[in-house]
Amino acid sequence: MTGKVKLAYVVSHPIQYQAPLLRRIAQEPDIDLTVFFGSDFSVRGYKDEGFGVDVKWDVPLLEGYRHEFLPVLRDNATVGVATPLNYGILKRLRGGRGESPFDLLWVHGYATVNSLHAMLAAKSLGIPVLLRGDMWLKDRPRSKSKLAAKALFFHALKNLVDGVLPVGTLNAEYWSHHFGNDLPQFLMPYAVDNDYFQQRSREAEQGRGRLLKELNLDPSRPVILFASKLQTRKRCTDLIAAYNNLSPAPGVEPHPYLVIVGDGEERAALERQAAETGFSGVRFCGFRNQSELPAFFDIASVFVLPSRHEPWGLIVNEVMNAGRAVILSDDCGCQPDLISDGVEGCVFPVGDVEALTAALRTVLATPETAAQMGQRGLERIRTWSFEEDIHSLRQAIAQLTRKIVA
Repeated sequence: MTGKVKLAYVVSHPIQYQAPLLRRIAQEPDIDLTVFFGSDFSVRGYKDEGFGVDVKWDVPLLEGYRHEFLPVLRDNATVGVATPLNYGILKRLRGGRGESPFDLLWVHGYATVNSLHAMLAAKSLGIPVLLRGDMWLKDRPRSKSKLAAKALFFHALKNLVDGVLPVGTLNAEYWSHHFGNDLPQFLMPYAVDNDYFQQRSREAEQGRGRLLKELNLDPSRPVILFASKLQTRKRCTDLIAAYNNLSPAPGVEPHPYLVIVGDGEERAALERQAAETGFSGVRFCGFRNQSELPAFFDIASVFVLPSRHEPWGLIVNEVMNAGRAVILSDDCGCQPDLISDGVEGCVFPVGDVEALTAALRTVLATPETAAQMGQRGLERIRTWSFEEDIHSLRQAIAQLTRKIVA
């Protein structure tokens, strides 16, 4: 045991969800972390294709950990198979004059030229590789030829990987399916900064009246919250249809409000759908930055994510830290790990509007029902945190390098 390990992390760009975790890892006295980014577009500000608006995150993306931007061959401010495209990772992993080589490489995702380049470079230097991502098996249909090609790809990829870091139950099944059970797995939960969101949610209580006034909401009525990109696969249209079903009689306004936070290609169609109900209880609030979201969590009685094939849904982690009930489709990757039907909220079959309507009625049956579900969610999310991430990462490092104690 040398008591210190040099860990390289390669990722496409600074990601708002990852920055707090990287700061936490950098606090470990025996882990010497350096993050290698392919692009800085998220720091400069960019047009998010999903939200359809210009985005500049209002949380620190680069503070508190060592990082470098790799030399650029191609960068069009998006993430794809061949963008960003960089060079120089082999040289950096080897270490410069007076520097020792890295002991371990951690790569986010495998389906880009940069990721494969980094893994090949590490293997050529004898550096073990850890792989992390949020994929799972339930996916769009593929032809037999594509499935065969994918099997061949993973057969080759397995030779480049020494361990995987599953983010949850479905992701662990994905790795086992493609890599078999002999490749080491270290559960590294897909978590958010629980302390930050719990603190911001407590602070939001003081400004609750201002936000209710801004949105013209009666504080005696419950609030159903949706907060995500307004894209077809997010299926906000199902939520508006279910909201319409909550009307106790034709033409009678549903008792709850529906607050929709986010923007994107579907916004105009969703606004037309809401207008066609004839009800005045729907609010479209547009894109809101990450630091603004806890105020919306605070006014919510229940949060709903009706998405189709949602790889994870980190917004669910965030809202659980506010102690709010959650309704999820069964096509959200986080569901098996975070929400049990009837416990922290409800789970319904994706696309089933009647089942979503029933779930809303169940959660909103009484204020106490929603509050109790939210409290159970808060208790559950406390065990799905950065501390579990650190524990698993240390286990992986200890097993693959023998340089630190787990």
